[in-house]
Amino acid sequence: MSRVLVVEDEPDIADFIRRGLTYKGYEVDVAGSGEEALERARDQLPDLVILDLMLPGVDGVEVCRRLRAAEEIPIIILTARDTVADKVDGLEAGADDYVTKPFEFAELLARVGAALRRQQAKTGAAVIRVADLVIQPSSREVLRGTREVELSAREYDLLEFLARHVGEVVSKETLFEKVWGYDFEVESDAIKVYVRYLRRKLNASGEPDLIHSVRGVGYMLKARQGTTHEPALPRRI
Repeated sequence: MSRVLVVEDEPDIADFIRRGLTYKGYEVDVAGSGEEALERARDQLPDLVILDLMLPGVDGVEVCRRLRAAEEIPIIILTARDTVADKVDGLEAGADDYVTKPFEFAELLARVGAALRRQQAKTGAAVIRVADLVIQPSSREVLRGTREVELSAREYDLLEFLARHVGEVVSKETLFEKVWGYDFEVESDAIKVYVRYLRRKLNASGEPDLIHSVRGVGYMLKARQGTTHEPALPRRI
């Protein structure tokens, strides 16, 4: 399920887009100002942003610049500003697409889908590396050095999610929501069990442990000090 952040200060328009995208299977967050949009993106990076330009506080062009400086997520500007100069400003700030109001929801939906497909095509083959661990998302293959690591579907999903947040402590609540797809269960040992499975397979030849437990919080994938790695960590906004 792709997460879309709708940045719109008109409640009726924001709710219209939210309901339409939710009905089509997207997970939708709404921000009513530029500051709130940046804060929400910092808390949880969306897969795509629909961004109005005329916002209170930090305007849409500046939000677009900051988002683009931090991450390569698709940004679709949705605004009543329809001059060529406005479109140039938005696109030069880093937007991937520009839609003017009034708009047809079917067209916006098509543009959202197209932007996400382009992004998936760009990132699907990108290799994730942490120390000597190599993850290939397009084929779901995992290597530890030169050794191929056979993982179940759930083990792979858990490892890839941790790898995409390398160096960050990921809470159990987040892992349950993003990997298992349902709310955190306080008494459940599922995450602990799967982390144990992963460690057993990743460290089968005596390799250093890359998965770190943070007591009472969650888990973090991190290379041991002194090793090199190419983090997939989203840069902060």
